[in-house]
Amino acid sequence: MLTMTTLADYDYELPPELIAQTPIEHRDASRLLVLDHRTGQLTDKHFYDILAEIHPGDAIVMNNSRVMPARLYGVKEDTGGHVEVLLLHNVAGDVWETLMKPAKRLRVGTTVSFGAGQLTATVTEEREDGIRLIEFHYQGIFMEILEQLGETPLPPYIKEKLADADRYQTVYAKENGSAAAPTAGLHWTQALLDQAVAKGAKLVYLTLHVGLGTFRPVEEENVDDHKMHSEFYRLDEKSAATLNQVRQNGGRIIATGTTSIRTLETIGTKFHGEIRADSGWTDIFIRPGYHWQVVDAFITNFHLPKSTLIMLVAAFTGREQILAAYQHAIAERYRFFSFGDAMFIK
Repeated sequence: MLTMTTLADYDYELPPELIAQTPIEHRDASRLLVLDHRTGQLTDKHFYDILAEIHPGDAIVMNNSRVMPARLYGVKEDTGGHVEVLLLHNVAGDVWETLMKPAKRLRVGTTVSFGAGQLTATVTEEREDGIRLIEFHYQGIFMEILEQLGETPLPPYIKEKLADADRYQTVYAKENGSAAAPTAGLHWTQALLDQAVAKGAKLVYLTLHVGLGTFRPVEEENVDDHKMHSEFYRLDEKSAATLNQVRQNGGRIIATGTTSIRTLETIGTKFHGEIRADSGWTDIFIRPGYHWQVVDAFITNFHLPKSTLIMLVAAFTGREQILAAYQHAIAERYRFFSFGDAMFIK
């Protein structure tokens, strides 16, 4: 049974200087805090030490969604007013669900122009929380135009621009569609993944396109009242078969990041603990009291206070244990959030 908690239960104080603004030079040299949730033991390591935590026969599951240049800046054609657009997902054809600012001034029928006018969009539907459906108009190939005009949508707490936009992509990013990176995967290098395979681990890829459901802030004091936004996921037949084989052989399913967790647990919940190939939309909200179906251990970053992500982690460890681990990380000067250090929770 899910336990009722308040937003304040997931708050903690973080010195601003620990909010990482840029990625470290070598992905796998980030620090790694290992938490054994059964004993509460904490161990300070580096991410390249993750190989010591992976056993032959384990599956490492990764989200291969690629971040689109999903932030656009344009002007209203009627007034010249500036508009900011964040693409969330493609609804159908050239219609996209977006976050737009200033939303109150963007009514149905409003047209926005981007660049030198090679891309325009018309608002077709108004939804809550600043969400608008818009239909794009252009000549040519949309993704090529987006690459020219769009920017990588870094989180608002990151104030510095990236010299290399690929540092906000995982090394295995493949499927275009995310508005934010599945950041736990930023620590993996191809060399480290190759070493994991050489040790006997299986690499498994799934897709969850990161959208509003992952990073939308919780505003309700009773967290049970928070409504998650749906995000698209997919697990193919090959990946499902590998995961079932790993299970049958006694290996662990190790998820890289909360998006991989949400995909696996969506499928596990849907099929009563079974792992099957599946695709669709998930609004799963994992929080303390949740009954875990698939994931045995996972890699994750340090998350924002009062966020659905810290609640998800707390569902695995317990709230007090994860907050104690966070206090240890603060005392040891770990880097927090998207470009920060990592945890391995087993």
